[in-house]
Formats: sequence, structure tokens, C-alpha cells
Amino acid sequence: MKTTNLGPTDIKVGVIAYGNWRFAGSSLEDADTKIRTALDYSMNLIDTADIYGFGEPAGFGGAEERLGEVLSMDKGLRDQMILATKGGIIPPRPYDSSYDYLMEAMDNSLSRLRTDYVDLYQIHRPDLIVPWAEQARALNDIVKFGKARHVGVSNFTVAQTRALQAHLDVPLITLQPEFSALEQSTLTDGILDYAGETDAAVLAWSPLAGGRLATGKLETQDDPDMFGRIINAIDNLAEKHAASRSQIALAFARRAQANVIPIIGTQKIERIAEAAAAADIELDARDYYDLVEAYRGVGMP
Repeated sequence: MKTTNLGPTDIKVGVIAYGNWRFAGSSLEDADTKIRTALDYSMNLIDTADIYGFGEPAGFGGAEERLGEVLSMDKGLRDQMILATKGGIIPPRPYDSSYDYLMEAMDNSLSRLRTDYVDLYQIHRPDLIVPWAEQARALNDIVKFGKARHVGVSNFTVAQTRALQAHLDVPLITLQPEFSALEQSTLTDGILDYAGETDAAVLAWSPLAGGRLATGKLETQDDPDMFGRIINAIDNLAEKHAASRSQIALAFARRAQANVIPIIGTQKIERIAEAAAAADIELDARDYYDLVEAYRGVGMP
């Protein structure tokens, strides 16, 4: 798979990442196979979070715990991956980015993951109560004490990102918004522009819209007309490029002007391989705008 830099760093990662959102329910054997398959396809950026597993039998921290068990079975796996986790969501508060909480959450994540450090630590969602200076102090110390090599943010607006960055001694190297052919607000809300300004990497979560762009299955939250237009455009491009719907959807996310790294969350081995092939699909400008216009319902001005 092609590689790209993780933001302004010299860390090389595959242009598609593997996420652990639904990883907590995997058996240890299946979890090991999924991680090894992702790494075999050069998806070396492995993204998890302490909240993954909450609401499932595994519970809060379940995904990190399972990944830590996988890493403990083969110490060499940790060296093959760029490991990212997130913290700051703690139901029912629902968010806590205070200094004390983030420092404790970081230590707990490291314990569950059975590693001394992560390559990337992100605040999962913006805390509207804790001052930015206090949140920044936690991230500064997390890097200073060697608990994470780099830091970033997830689901932040541009204004929130800038406010936090103003108090940091280190750059925010990643932004993690929802971004897909079915959720294109990132194209116009300034996130991609800010990433271009700072060289931050954009880690796109749900690039397949929870699988709906692969199945074509309409759900209640979808605008039926928009959804139909997008699926039709994807099908046309899939035929043109001899590709699957999933591959076209991932190629769309990658084609944005910023450094966008889509994160897949499939729990099926064959779909990891299918997603990896999307790294070789290059949509041309007309292809891309076909999907943008399908989302907007009008031609570009």
C-alpha cells in the first residue's frame, strides 16, 4: 500500500488505517488475525479509544484491553504499528478533559494496551467546560513524560482546535472528523482547510457511513433523495473503475485536497483486503465532483 506522512511528522503510515471501534467483541484469536491482516496490507496506523466497548459486554476500555492482549502475545507486533488511542469521553458526564482526568485516562489506556507509550493520543470530543489552557497542559505533559509521541483532536471544530493549539508547546498533528461521500460537511466547515494550513493529517472516521455506502441500504437518518443520488454516482464510478462501492467511497475520502487517511472499522477479514485495494484507485476531478454534486443535489456553481 502507498504510504503518507502522519501530519507534519516523518512517521510513515498506510493511506488507509484500521480502526478498533467494534473490536471489543472479537475473540482473542479473531482479534489477532484482524490486526495481522491489517498490518499485512500495510494498514499500520491502528486507531482505538478507551470508550470503545462501552455499551457492549466488554465494557469501557474493552477494545484497548483486547488489543493489549494481542500485543502481549507477540511483542514484535507493537513495533510494526503506529498506535493511536483517544480519551475524554466518560458517560454520563459525558466529557472530561481536565488535567487530572486526561493524565489518569492516558495511564489507564497504556495499562490496557500493555505498552509504555502510544504514537498518537487524541482528545476524543471537545469538553465545553474545562479551559483550553488546562487541556493543553495535560497534552503537553503527556508528550513531555513520553506517554505519547504526538497529540491530536477528534470531532473538534476549527475554532476549538485553534484555541487548544494556542496553549500547546507541541503541534496538533491530526484532526479526526466524520467524513464520507454521505457526510461532506468537512469539505466546507474549514477542517480540510485548517489541515492544509498546518499540514495536519485528517483521520476520517466512518468513511463508509457505517457500511451504508457499501450495502446501499437506506436508514432512517438518511435523506432518501440524497442517498439515492450518491449510491447511483458510486455505482457508476464503480463500473468505470472496476471497483466495489466500498473502494470508491474510500477513494473519495482520500481524494480531498488535504492529507486524508480514511479509517475502516470492518470486522471481516475479506473486507480488510478489499479496502486495501482502494489505495490504488485514483478518482479524477470529474469523478470527485460527481459525488460532491450528488451530495449537494445541484451542479457546482
